[in-house]
Amino acid sequence: MAEIVIMPKLGFDMAEGTLLRWAKKEGDKVEKGELLAEIETDKATVEVESQFSGVVLKHLVKEGTAVPVSQPIAAVGEAGEKVDESVLVSAGAGEQKKESQEVQKSRSQEVERSRSPEVKEGPARRPDIKTSKPQDIKTSEGNGHLPAGVRVSPLARRLARERGINLQSVRGSGPQGRITRKDIESAKSGAVGLPGLQKVALGPPPADQRLPLSRLRSAIGRRMTQSRQEVPHFYVTHEYDMDRVMDAREQANMALEGGGEKLSVNDFVIKAAALALRQFPNLNAKLDGDAVLQFGRVNIGVAVAADNGLLTVVCKDADRKPLRQISMEVKQMAERVRSGKVQSEDIEGSTFTISNLGMYDVFEFVAIINPPEAAILALGSALQQAVVKDGQVAPGWRMRATISVDHRVSDGAEAAQYLQAMGQYLENPVSLFMQ
Repeated sequence: MAEIVIMPKLGFDMAEGTLLRWAKKEGDKVEKGELLAEIETDKATVEVESQFSGVVLKHLVKEGTAVPVSQPIAAVGEAGEKVDESVLVSAGAGEQKKESQEVQKSRSQEVERSRSPEVKEGPARRPDIKTSKPQDIKTSEGNGHLPAGVRVSPLARRLARERGINLQSVRGSGPQGRITRKDIESAKSGAVGLPGLQKVALGPPPADQRLPLSRLRSAIGRRMTQSRQEVPHFYVTHEYDMDRVMDAREQANMALEGGGEKLSVNDFVIKAAALALRQFPNLNAKLDGDAVLQFGRVNIGVAVAADNGLLTVVCKDADRKPLRQISMEVKQMAERVRSGKVQSEDIEGSTFTISNLGMYDVFEFVAIINPPEAAILALGSALQQAVVKDGQVAPGWRMRATISVDHRVSDGAEAAQYLQAMGQYLENPVSLFMQ
């Protein structure tokens, strides 16, 4: 009997997805776990693997079609087998009923947890970590990020990586300067640096363009509008002494040299933020009706710039993972986002989010809370500045971070204490390697 493939639910709030491309044609053999199709959701383009082995008997929807969650999209079975239309209807109805039952069960479990007796804790204590004298910083690395506004197609990005082409040296010929496959193929391998400025003869101004919003940009707009209208935000900013982090990062990367691994400042911040949330579970939470639901796990969302907007990848249990593992996981997920190969588990389950614009030479900024979370941390650049040390002006690395918090869940004093707790880790980064 033919097995029915349905439109998967790739997120709690997903209602439908658009089938972008069939990776297997009708009549093709497919093994369980092989790529079957690419689906676009409100958040990302996701690769969907086949849950069955056999032959693709029939595509039930065409490419480019929007399909509700749990509706049949394909049939897989033995070669020559016919597909019973009545089975398709019952499969869709059965999955929708199962989905409804799972949602109701999940909601009832959350309500029960919120009604459980509250655990009384004493005042949050800052970790007792001995300090050491900061050492001079000799070097700092640049980054491979593209300037803000530069657009690259996923295929062009992959080809550039395979051919060793620096995207900063490529001038895009696509709409709004988008770098395409043609631009990469005509570029020289290993090219570096920005193209020289050329004198351009100005003609008539271009006509106005009306560009439709992508699904991702539309989803961002809806969620951020909802957040600003419904969530009472407040903001607290803290400036961190980053001397020891920059020194520890330099030494760690020297030790890792040759292995293809490199720690970023963001990796240190993710770990510090996660450890500090253990002391302040109220910020690792969400408002749940008339109660605050504190999450048991610390899953740090990291905002990543995609072609059509921002997407948040999730480092799960970041408080329990070593720095190297955090660094590796976040880099791999970010690369999947930029190449259009993100997986559903990459973007689901965050409990606290970090948005970092440091690679764009941003001094500081404030971010909008990503609902239903209670807080988001916005990071500026780690900059070398003139600072006062022991009454003397000397160079030092400083970084500003601003936390946006839901005032229904927490208050300014708690947010300030949380930022101080983060500082204990960032200003003594050896502690981040030990937990």
